[in-house]
Amino acid sequence: MSAPHEPHGHTGHGDHHDHNDGAAHSSLKGYTVGFILSVILTAIPFYLVMGKVFDKSSTTAIVVLAFAAVQIVVHMVYFLHMNTKSEGGWSMLALIFTVVLVVIMLSGSLWVMYHLNHNMMPMSVHEMKNMP
Repeated sequence: MSAPHEPHGHTGHGDHHDHNDGAAHSSLKGYTVGFILSVILTAIPFYLVMGKVFDKSSTTAIVVLAFAAVQIVVHMVYFLHMNTKSEGGWSMLALIFTVVLVVIMLSGSLWVMYHLNHNMMPMSVHEMKNMP
């Protein structure tokens, strides 16, 4: 039972919890830096697309995807406070596992779709004439 002079059941004996579990709780400066980086990483691809900086759209797409990947990292570090120390490293391990699964699923899906497209295309008239 708590002491009568302590509010909300705190006894004052060892109730101090250290909330420093390795996760860096950011300050206003950290959030401001993250916000500014996010705005820059959004504005540059916007300019690249709207200004038609690259001749080929595939080059533009690759550059925009690279900026998107960097922005994901900025969000995870500055806003989600993910690092190797937070939660004993488990959040970073879960992230790495998720990235590996997504890469396997995307590359496998693209591989299957490419080979289905390549192998299931209708034959040309010339190939059909040579069939037995």
